[in-house]
Amino acid sequence: MDINAIVSELTLEEKASLCSGADFWHTKAIERLNIPSLMVSDGPHGLRKQDAETDHLGVGESVKAVCYPAACALACSFDRDLLQTLGEYLGDECQAEGLSTLLGPGINMKRSPLCGRNFEYLSEDPYLAGELAARYVNGVQSRGVGTSLKHFAANNQEYRRMSISAEIDERTLREIYLPAFETVVRKAQPWTIMCSYNRINGVYSCENDWLLTKVLRDEWGFEGLVMTDWGAMNNRVAALMAGLELEMPSSNGETDREIVKAVREGRLPLEVLDLAVTRILTLAGKYLSNKKPDAVYNKEEHHLMAKRACMESAVLLKNEDQILPLNSQQKVAFIGQFAKTPRYQGSGSSHVNSYKVTNAYDSARDQYQITYAQGYDTGSDLTDEKQLREAVETAKAAEAAVIFAGLPDSFESEGYDRSHLSLPDCQNRLIEEVASVQPNTIIILHAGAPVTMPWAGSVKGILNVYLGGQAVGEACVDLLSGKACPGGKLAETYPLRLQDNPSYLNFPGTREKVDYKEGIFIGYRHYDALDMDVLFPFGYGLSYTTFEYSHLTIRVNDTVTDKGKDTDTITVTVNIKNTGNIAGKEIVQLYISDKEASVRRPKQELKGFDKIYLEPGEEKTAVFTLNKRSFAYYHEGIHDWYAESGVYEIRIGASSRDIRLTGRLTLESTTVIPFVVKDYTTCGDILHYAKDPSPFMELSGQQEGVPGSGKETKEDALGEGSAEMIRQMMDGLPLHSILSFDPTKSITIEAIRKTIDSLNSQQ
Repeated sequence: MDINAIVSELTLEEKASLCSGADFWHTKAIERLNIPSLMVSDGPHGLRKQDAETDHLGVGESVKAVCYPAACALACSFDRDLLQTLGEYLGDECQAEGLSTLLGPGINMKRSPLCGRNFEYLSEDPYLAGELAARYVNGVQSRGVGTSLKHFAANNQEYRRMSISAEIDERTLREIYLPAFETVVRKAQPWTIMCSYNRINGVYSCENDWLLTKVLRDEWGFEGLVMTDWGAMNNRVAALMAGLELEMPSSNGETDREIVKAVREGRLPLEVLDLAVTRILTLAGKYLSNKKPDAVYNKEEHHLMAKRACMESAVLLKNEDQILPLNSQQKVAFIGQFAKTPRYQGSGSSHVNSYKVTNAYDSARDQYQITYAQGYDTGSDLTDEKQLREAVETAKAAEAAVIFAGLPDSFESEGYDRSHLSLPDCQNRLIEEVASVQPNTIIILHAGAPVTMPWAGSVKGILNVYLGGQAVGEACVDLLSGKACPGGKLAETYPLRLQDNPSYLNFPGTREKVDYKEGIFIGYRHYDALDMDVLFPFGYGLSYTTFEYSHLTIRVNDTVTDKGKDTDTITVTVNIKNTGNIAGKEIVQLYISDKEASVRRPKQELKGFDKIYLEPGEEKTAVFTLNKRSFAYYHEGIHDWYAESGVYEIRIGASSRDIRLTGRLTLESTTVIPFVVKDYTTCGDILHYAKDPSPFMELSGQQEGVPGSGKETKEDALGEGSAEMIRQMMDGLPLHSILSFDPTKSITIEAIRKTIDSLNSQQ
C-alpha cells in the first residue's frame, strides 16, 4: 500500500469514515482505493470469532476454537517461553480464520480480588504482568497478526466501568498501573492498544492527551494505533486530538459526521485526521503484507498445547503427608459437578466456543478405580441433602476423595464485580462433611480469583488449576497421578479475609469516582508492609520434588562487588539444585528491598524471575540482570524514575514469604534531585538536603536560642521538655516560623526571603 498516495486521494468524508468500525467486528473498506475491511476478534485465551451480523456480547455462537487457560492461570506459570509459544499458536489460529488483530492480552492490575474480570488479567504485580505479556504479544505478532493490549489504563473494576473516574496520584500510576503497559510497548510494540472505558482523574481515557500521546507515544515510543474498547467513545473530536485513531464498533455514521464538521469549522486540524488515517492504513498494510490465505491449524495439536499450559500453570497449595501424587492402585472418589463438567473459562467477551472439552472423570477411569458423586449443583447455592449424603457415603467407601470445587459462572464474570470471596455455601459444607469422614481429601479448585478456604486445615491436598482451559480434565488427572509435576506459583496473594485487602475501604467507590487511597501498596506490597498473615502469599507454590538454593553472587559490570552506580549493569546469579527424586521445575524469584529509603516504599518488590527445569540431582544457575529501574521509585518532583543512593538488599526466594538467600548492594545515584526551598521548607530538611546550608546557618545563628542554629542554650535545649522533643520540633519547624521563636526579634521577613534565594541559587 502506498499510504501517502491513498491519504491524498481520500475525500474528507472517507477519511472520517475510516475512524470508526463498519460493524461490531470489522473496520470500513473503501473499495475504490482497495482499502480492505479488517476483522478483529476477542480472545486473549482463545478465538471468539463471530459473523458480522452477530452481537458483541456473544448471544450468537462464535466459531469453534481452542480454549487455552485464562490469564489468571497463565500468569502462575511464571514462564516467558510458554507465553511466547501460546502466542504463536494463537497467531496461527488468527491467520487461519482471517483475523487481523487479536483483542488482548489484558494486563490491568488486580487491585481488588473482587474485580469481576480478574480472570482475564495476569497479576497484582506489574513486573510479572509486563514480562509475560510482552512475550505473548511477540508470539502472536511473529505470525503476522496484531494484538490489542488492554485496557489502557486503570480498568480495575466492573462497577460503573464506563463512567467511573479512577482517582490516582502520579507516583501510583507510574509504579503500579502503567509499568506493565510500558514493558510491552518497549519490548514488543503491539500493533494496537485499546483504551479503557473509565476516566482517570476526571478525564476519559479515550481523550486523555497525557496518557495517549505524552506518555504512550512521546515517552515510550509507541508506533501503532490506539482504538477504543467497544463503546468507550465520549467526545470524538477530543479523542482524535488526544491521539485515539479508531473507534469501535460502528457509530452509525454519527461520529464520522462530527469529524467532518470539526475539520470544516477549523476545530480539528486536517493534519491530525490525516495522521490518524495513516496509522489505520498502516495497520491494514501490515495485515495485507502478512496475510496467509491458505493458513490452517491442527486443533488437536493446539488442544495438547492447552493441556501443557494448564499443567505448567497449576499451583499445588497443600500436600500434607505427600498425599499427592495418588497411587494408581487406590480406590478414589471423584466428587463434585466440576469433575464431569469443569469450569474452565470465564464469562463475558472472552468466552470461547470450545471445539472439545475434557473432564477429569472420563480422563481418570482407565487409571483409577473411580466412583463418583455429584455433591452439589452449580445452579444453586443451597445444599441438596440427598446429594450431600451420597457424596459423604461415596467418600467414606474410598481410600481417597478428590473434590472438584470452585466458582460457578454466576459468581464471577465481566460486567459485574464479586461481593465476597466465598465459594458457594453448598460447596463449603460439602468439603467439610467429606473431610470429616475421609482423612485423605484433596481439593481441585476451579476459580478465576482468590477464594477463602475455611476448610484448608481439614484437607490434605489443594491443587489450584484456576480456569485451566478446555484440556483441564486431562491435565488434572496427569497432575493427580504424578505423570506431570505442578509447575506454577501464585501470581496474586490469597488473603485470609476480604477485609484484609488494601482497597477494602475504597472499592468500588461512589457513583462517580473511586479513590485509590492505598497508593502503591496493592497485593503483597500491602500485606508485607503490615507483616499481615495471608492464606497463601504471592509467588507461593509447592512441587512433588524439593530444591536447594546456594551461591548467591552479585556482579557489577562483570566484577564481583557490593558497590555500584545506578548506571551500572548488575548481574545476580544463584544456583538451584533438585534435591528430590523426580524431575520438576522451580520458579526462582528475585526481590529488591530499599533499606535506607527516604520515601515510603514497599518492603520488597519483584524484579526478576526464572523458571528452571531440573532432573533429580541436577543443578543449574539462574541469572538475573538488573538496571536502574530495578532499584528506582517514581519521583514526582522530577517526574522521572530515581534510584537514590543507599543500601539495597537483593533477596532470592521461593515465594515472597520464603526468602532463601540475601545479598546487599550499596548503590550510588548519579541523578541530582533539585532541592527547592520554600517558606514552608523545614529547618531539618534544609540542614539535611541543602547543598550548602550555610546561608540558613547565618540566618538562624544570629542569636543563641534560635531553633536550627546549633547554638541553643542549655535552658532552651532542656527547658520544659526533653532534648529529643526540641530536636523533633526543630526538624519539623517551617522556615517562616523562625520569626515566632526569635528571642531578639532581629530576624526579618526580608532576611528569610534572601536566605531562600541564596539557598535556591545553589541548584
